[in-house]
Amino acid sequence: MPGNHAHIRELTMPDNPAHIRSPRRDRNESGDARMTPSRKTTLLLFVGSILGYSVASILHMHKGISEQPRVDAVSDLPLHIVNQKHEGTKSRVKELERLLEDAGDKKEATPAEEISHSTTTSSATPTKKPLNIVLLYADDWSYKTLGAAGNSFVKTPNLDRLAKTGVMFSHNCVTTSICWQSRATLYTGQYVSRHKAFKIESKEFLAEKRWNSTLYSLLSQNGYHNGFFGKWHHAFPPEGTFKESQFYYGDHWMKGPKMHVTEKNEKDGLRFLQNRPREKPFSLTVSFFATHALDGNPEQYIPMNSSMPLYENEVVPVPANANNASWDNLPYFFDHRNEGRYRWKARYDTPTKFQKMMKNYYRLATEVDTACGKIIDELERQGIMNETLVIFTTDNGNYHGEHQLADKWYAHEESIRVPLIVHDPRMPPSEAGIPNSDYTLNIDLAPTILSAAQIQPPDHMQGEDFSQLYIDPERTKSWRKEFYYEWQSTIFGKFHIPDVEALVRKDYKYIYWPQHKYEQLFHLPTDRLEENDLINVTEKQEIIKSMKVRFLDLKKAAL
Repeated sequence: MPGNHAHIRELTMPDNPAHIRSPRRDRNESGDARMTPSRKTTLLLFVGSILGYSVASILHMHKGISEQPRVDAVSDLPLHIVNQKHEGTKSRVKELERLLEDAGDKKEATPAEEISHSTTTSSATPTKKPLNIVLLYADDWSYKTLGAAGNSFVKTPNLDRLAKTGVMFSHNCVTTSICWQSRATLYTGQYVSRHKAFKIESKEFLAEKRWNSTLYSLLSQNGYHNGFFGKWHHAFPPEGTFKESQFYYGDHWMKGPKMHVTEKNEKDGLRFLQNRPREKPFSLTVSFFATHALDGNPEQYIPMNSSMPLYENEVVPVPANANNASWDNLPYFFDHRNEGRYRWKARYDTPTKFQKMMKNYYRLATEVDTACGKIIDELERQGIMNETLVIFTTDNGNYHGEHQLADKWYAHEESIRVPLIVHDPRMPPSEAGIPNSDYTLNIDLAPTILSAAQIQPPDHMQGEDFSQLYIDPERTKSWRKEFYYEWQSTIFGKFHIPDVEALVRKDYKYIYWPQHKYEQLFHLPTDRLEENDLINVTEKQEIIKSMKVRFLDLKKAAL
């Protein structure tokens, strides 16, 4: 599979706030064969052109040098590439200004500061020294894949324990629900519209001038002993960013050492903690490949053999909106060619297949929980939990048959809401174990981590330090009440993963599909499954008009 993905964007809005649905296409459930890419690596030319990689390539590194496979072959992208051209920022701004007028309101677009308050001094009480950082970063976890989140089926005792002694954010969301773009957002603290990692092998934000003001570079510049193990998902970071690193992903079982990839994550994390220099603060990121599916493998999810007895005699509950009616409620352009539908057919289209896939998915999740528990136990053994910020989160959510879809990309809650659990020694004891329902975003991770390290987040980071929410609960009054979501497709073409944007609030969600000029409106308190589209309801037109104006404000601010 070619490895070059460009980006195209058509910024147009409907002239009329109400749309007329087009006739629905016949949905033939046939599918095409899939292919996998090849691998090519060159350490000295890591900033050069990156062409592709094999699903199972596993590259080992010595201290200070990192190599990785190039593309997660069949998991994050469809199998063919449509090369498209990326629009420039200036033209997008001009178009947005015109669209704002079309929305029926000539007010000035909100400046970027409405999204970013990262320059605001945190109300957090300063610690005597910078905190150590441990980021436990999973892959493809729905916000519901936690016992602490109310899922009585999955077993995640270690993460549940972390939530009881720390804080769980129930409305943590990603600004783009896809692996490589969300990870670039972690590294930069920026929307995709700003960091421009439109390609899997993106190098733009890795250029020296830009990289020097990203999360891991700033930690390194300020004396942190950085370690990163697992899924990186981009071109090589500049040498010296990490004192220790091994980048690997693409399969659940390692080809070299005969161990599961989650075991490898665990062993690497423990070794780093045990061998780190004690006189320096450290940053450890354990970036799990699980619970990501193997899209080129009929098994999809392959846990450890020792996990197979888990859930064996149980029945996984089927989501309430995993049915034909939910599929029929999707926009007319969702048909058998849609990649989410193709993957649904591979995983969930029969009750037997659903049970098998979900049990193995949950086994992978429990394995990640076990690895996280051992890493937390090591922090406790060393007596440094009171000096360490521990964060568990993931890159994006996942459809498990909801709307009869699989995977991610789109703006439904299953796709954009993800777990976030935080242990912070600065947290007042009175706040421990109390869930927080404010909107936190993946753009907040970098500024929060930097603030814990007593490093001022750069102005260009668009997120905020969410530690303010539990260190000073009054901060919730002025915290964001809404956010802009974007999925800017580099692969729309043949594989029908359409672009989608949204303005997300607790009351209403406005969704816009730009390639089809198609709008939706959902009232979340009464329609949590997002099936009753209100876009044509006469009484909602004023709400729609005001939301479109705000949508364009935040869209412009994301640039």
